[in-house]
Amino acid sequence: MSVNARILSAGDALEVLEAGWTAQKAGGLTVSWMLHGRPGVGKTDVVRTLADRIGAELIDIRLTTIEPQDLRGLPYYDHDRKQTVWYRPEDLPDDPDRPAILFLDELTAASPYLQPTVYGLLQERRVGRHLLPDSTFVVAAGNTVDDGAIAYEMGTALSDRLIHMQVQATAQDWLERYAVDRGIHPAVTAFLRARPDLLDTTEESIRRGDIIACTPRSWERVSRILGAVETRAMRDTMIAGTVGSAAGAEFMAVADEIAALVAIDDLIATPRGRRADLYPETLNGLVGLIYAVVARADAQTMPDAIDILADLPTLGGEARRALPLAELASFGFELLIRKALNEGLAEAFRGSESYAAYAAQRRETGAL
Repeated sequence: MSVNARILSAGDALEVLEAGWTAQKAGGLTVSWMLHGRPGVGKTDVVRTLADRIGAELIDIRLTTIEPQDLRGLPYYDHDRKQTVWYRPEDLPDDPDRPAILFLDELTAASPYLQPTVYGLLQERRVGRHLLPDSTFVVAAGNTVDDGAIAYEMGTALSDRLIHMQVQATAQDWLERYAVDRGIHPAVTAFLRARPDLLDTTEESIRRGDIIACTPRSWERVSRILGAVETRAMRDTMIAGTVGSAAGAEFMAVADEIAALVAIDDLIATPRGRRADLYPETLNGLVGLIYAVVARADAQTMPDAIDILADLPTLGGEARRALPLAELASFGFELLIRKALNEGLAEAFRGSESYAAYAAQRRETGAL
C-alpha cells in the first residue's frame, strides 16, 4: 500500500511536530506521529532536533533490535498477593514533570510479533499497566517497502493509530535549515548548491542496482571525512565508498577548487581595505566562501563576516563581474542572518555600518 500522506521536507516536518508538541502540552491534542521516508533523508535528525528545541529527553528505541518482552517487561510472581506482576522496562518514561520524546524507530521493519505490543504505546499510550506521562511525545519512523530497505506493509490496525507524514530530502531545505547549523563542510554545501540532484539518489540507485546512493546522511559523513582525514588518496577512497565513485569524483574536483581558493581565516585576518584580491574568482569558489564565512561566524567574527558579504557586490575584476555577485551576497546574508537569530548574535547587524550601506543600496535598486 502507498503512503497517501503529505510529502514534506525535513524542516517542514520538524515544524509540524513542534506544533504538535505545543498542542499536546496545552492539553488539546495527544496523538502519536509517524515519519515515512527513504533511508538517510533525516527522519532521526528531525526528532533529535525537536528534542533539543523543546528540552526533552530523547528515548530512542530501535524496534528491530528488541523482542516483545523488552517493551512489555518481565513477569514476576508475587507470592503474597498470589498474582503475576510485571517489571516494566527502564526505557519507558515515567517522570510527569520532565518532557520526553519516545522515538520508536524502524517501526515498519519491526517483527510482526512485536507490533501488538507497540499498538498500546501508539494508541492508549500504555504498556500493560504502565501509562506514559502526559509529558511524553510519541514519534515513530520507518521506511516503505519501495525504499530498498527491509520493511513490512503497515496494516490498517497500526496505521490508524498515527498521524502520518512523508519526509523527502530537498537540497534547498537541507542547505538552508540544516547544513549551516550542523557545520557541514563548505565544500559539501557549495557542491550540493550547484548539484542539488545529487543530494538524494536513492531511487536512481535502486533502479540501476547500485548498492551505494547519495543521501543527506551520506553527505554529512563526507563532511566528517574532509575534516578528519588529511591524506588525499585515503579521502578519495572513503568518499567514493560513501556516495559512489561517480558522485565522489565529481565532488572531489569541486572540493579541490574550493580548497585552493577559499582561505577564510586569511580573509578575516586581513584589514577590510586589502581583502579584495583574496576573494575567489569562480562561482564555485565564491559559493564555498559564503558557506565558509557563515560556518566561521561567531560572536567575535560576526562583524568581519558581515563586511565580507557586504563587499561581494563591489568586487572588481573581469572574471568576477560576469558572476551574479549581488545574488550571492543576498543568499549569503539569508544564511548569516538566520544563524545570527538562532545564536543570539543579531545585535552585530544593528551596529554594522557595512550592512546598513548594503541594505540601503538594495532598497535603492528595489531589491528590498
